[in-house]
Amino acid sequence: MTKESKHGMSGAPRPKLTQTGVPEVVKTEVATKANALIEKILKPQHIQPPPDNPQFNYVIDIYGKWYQRYFYICATYHVPGPNATVPSFEEKMARIEYAGNNRFQLSFMRHTGQWVKLYTDVSLDECLASIRDEPFFFL
Repeated sequence: MTKESKHGMSGAPRPKLTQTGVPEVVKTEVATKANALIEKILKPQHIQPPPDNPQFNYVIDIYGKWYQRYFYICATYHVPGPNATVPSFEEKMARIEYAGNNRFQLSFMRHTGQWVKLYTDVSLDECLASIRDEPFFFL
């Protein structure tokens, strides 16, 4: 018989958690797989050479980042023109939220600036396939 801890649990050690409650191994897996999608699919599709005479904002970078329980896929837009108030800005396009037990919730940013939860209780691979294939995740 194994000795129980003061929390009543015994057996396998718990995974190391970050301050946000997401296991470090999950954070690493999400970042690795999402960055592969970004580099192999999203950047080649959405980042083009700058236009000759740019009049509109255009994508100059796509990247992922963790913030609390969320992994965001973001785009940096260049603002052309001599009267631009800022040279560039960030726009988030997808949010993957860790829900526990290797399950996630996937949201997209609506044109109103509100996050819309599209899928709940899905795997990471399902989230990334949706970001790759569905029209909700456009730049």
